Amino acid sequence: MTSTAEAVGFWVLAPVAVLGALGLLFARKAVHAAMGMALTMVVLGIFYIMERADFLGVVQVFVYTGAVIMLFLFVLMLVGVDSADSIVETIRGQRVASFLFVLGLAGVLFASLGSVVFDQAAVQSGLDKLADTNRSTGNVTGVAELIFGQYVWIFEITSALLITAALGAMVLAHRERLTPKLTQAEWAARRVRENKNVAGLPAPGVYARHNAVDTPALLPDGTPSDLSVSRVLVARDQVARADGFKDVERHMEQEIEEGRTR
Repeated sequence: MTSTAEAVGFWVLAPVAVLGALGLLFARKAVHAAMGMALTMVVLGIFYIMERADFLGVVQVFVYTGAVIMLFLFVLMLVGVDSADSIVETIRGQRVASFLFVLGLAGVLFASLGSVVFDQAAVQSGLDKLADTNRSTGNVTGVAELIFGQYVWIFEITSALLITAALGAMVLAHRERLTPKLTQAEWAARRVRENKNVAGLPAPGVYARHNAVDTPALLPDGTPSDLSVSRVLVARDQVARADGFKDVERHMEQEIEEGRTR
């Protein structure tokens, strides 16, 4: 029979788990996808604890939310993340909301600790139950005896294989430089020799009202230059459109022409 607390906890946390899963599927940035997956796994661990499966809940949080997310971040380190992702606040107000959430969580924690009442009889009864539990071999003790007793060598060999796989992934992802790195003078001489981009690539953000790196430069005919924006931003479809700036430019040119005719 489901209690009222379990029902309320399920209907509160189930949408959170679904939102985390949707974030994993539809997030455009890998870091946000990892956060969505971690949120879903933490909620699943809470569900296990609500169903009195404490061991499964703790394992869910430690193994999946800890180890799997660390694996996710390890892959992110191999692939690489643009440095601009860590300093640009894409969600407005998230810092204020996080601060308010932390204050609310701290208030609930202090209120819960302040309302604790110690009953000597209840404490002694709990200690007696703990002593009885420790004297008898439970599931956690049985699993520990199997992992670190009978199957300890298999456990250690598996750990060694995982470490070897991690080192192998690092070696395979590392790219050796086959040719020496060109200096700035050598790059300039190469552009002049090939007669290609002699003056250098156009710089991004050349508008008078915008200087962001995701804003493409305009060519003399008014079309945006793809060479002025990083290919990483182009691949992520995070390049700003130039239509609004072109409209402002045309409006300014129209005002200049009207001023000349007057």
